[in-house]
Amino acid sequence: MPKKTGTKKTPPKKTARPRNAFYAQSGGVTAVINASAAGVIEACRRAGSRIGKVYAGRNGIVGALTEDLIDTSKESAAAIRALRHTPSGAFGSARFKLKKFEDNPAQYQRLIEVFRAHDIGYFFYNGGGDSADTCLKVSQLADNLGYPIQAIHVPKTVDNDLPITDCCPGFGSVAKYVAVSIREAGFDVASMAKTSTKVFIMEVMGRHAGWIAAAGGLAAEKEGDSPHIILFPEITFDEDKFCARVKECVEKYGYCAIVVSEGVKTADGKFLSDAGLRDAFGHAQLGGVAPVIAQLVKSKLNYKYHWAVADYLQRAARHIASKVDVEQAYAVGKAAVELALKGHNSVMPTIVRTSSSPYKWKIGMAPLDKVANQEKMLPRDYITEDGFHITAKGRRYLSPLIRGEDYPPYKDGLPQYVTLKNAPLKKKLDTPFVL
Repeated sequence: MPKKTGTKKTPPKKTARPRNAFYAQSGGVTAVINASAAGVIEACRRAGSRIGKVYAGRNGIVGALTEDLIDTSKESAAAIRALRHTPSGAFGSARFKLKKFEDNPAQYQRLIEVFRAHDIGYFFYNGGGDSADTCLKVSQLADNLGYPIQAIHVPKTVDNDLPITDCCPGFGSVAKYVAVSIREAGFDVASMAKTSTKVFIMEVMGRHAGWIAAAGGLAAEKEGDSPHIILFPEITFDEDKFCARVKECVEKYGYCAIVVSEGVKTADGKFLSDAGLRDAFGHAQLGGVAPVIAQLVKSKLNYKYHWAVADYLQRAARHIASKVDVEQAYAVGKAAVELALKGHNSVMPTIVRTSSSPYKWKIGMAPLDKVANQEKMLPRDYITEDGFHITAKGRRYLSPLIRGEDYPPYKDGLPQYVTLKNAPLKKKLDTPFVL
C-alpha cells in the first residue's frame, strides 16, 4: 500500500445522519491512557450532530477485525468522567500490527466491511509507534480502497519515544513513579547499609530509549542522593567501569542505588537480558536485567544486594500519577476529535513545549508518516559524560513532566476505579474473521 504524505484535509461528507466513530487502545497500557479515552468520548459527545456514536474496539484493532465492538453510549457521563482517574485499558488493549496491504489485503477488506456495516467514518487509535503505523494504514483506506475515513492517532507510550511531540502521555506518570520509588528505596538501603545490603538495583522499562531510567535521576537532587548510577540503553555497558563506580559509591556513601533500563546492551549490541524470545510486534522479549547486574555485583565485588523489577507496577500506578501527564493525556484525546472535525486525516496531536520555566505547553499536529515506526532516543547531552547519570539539561527537560498530584478518589483506604459495562454492539456480519 503506497504511503500518502502530508496532512491533507478531507472535509467529512454531509450525510442524512452523522457517521460513527471508532476508538481503540493499543500496546502496553499506562496510568493515564483512559484519560485520553475520556477526552475522545466526551469530545465526541459534545460534537452533537456532527458525530454519531462512539464504538470502542475490544482489545484494540482486533476488535475491529472481529467485529467485537463496544457501544460506549451505554456508559453514563459519570462513568466516562471516572476514566480520567482509572489506570489500564478500559476497553482492552492488544499487541497486533496490521500487515502491509500487499501481504494481507483481506485484513483491509475486513476493516471496510466492519466500518461500512456500522457506518464508521472516524478512527481514533490510542498507542505508540507501532500503533501509529496501524493508524497510518487505516488512513489510506480512502485512497487505496475507496472507503472514506479519517484516522487520527492519539499518542501514548510510557517509553516517551515518539518523535515530534515534546513528550508522550503516560511517560510523566511512570517517570514520577520511578523517581519516587528509587528515592524511597535509597532511604531504606542507606538505613541498613552499615550491617546489611550495600547495593540496590531497580530495573525499569525502556527497550531502546532510556527516558524512564533517566527519570530516576530526578530523585538525586544533591551529592550522595539515590540513585548513584543509571544504566541507559544509549550507553554501551562496560563491566569494569561499572564495577569501579559501584565500589567507589559504596566506599564514599556507604551504599549504592542503581536504576537500570531493561534495554542495556553490551559492546556487541546484545541485550544483557535477552531471553531469546519475540513479542507480537517482533521485538526482543527481555528477561530481566536486574538479576544479571546483581549477580555481577556479587561475583566481582562480593557486596550484599537486593534487586527489584518495577514491571507493570510502574505503568499502572495511577495513585501517584503526574497531574501534568493526566492533563496532557486528556488534551490529546480531545484534540484528536477536534482535528477530525476540522477535516484532518493521517495526523497525530502533539504536545508542544513553549516554556520550561515556568512550564507551558500547547497542542500541535504532526503527519503520521513522520511518526509511525520512529523512535526518539534520549539525547546524549541529557547524559553525563561518564554515562552514569543525567545532566542539568536532562533534568530541566524531565522535571516539569512529573509535577502536580491528581489523586483518584479513595474509599476505606483504597483508590476507587471505574469498571465499564462494555456492552457489546450487535454484530451485523455473518462471516467471522480469523486473525
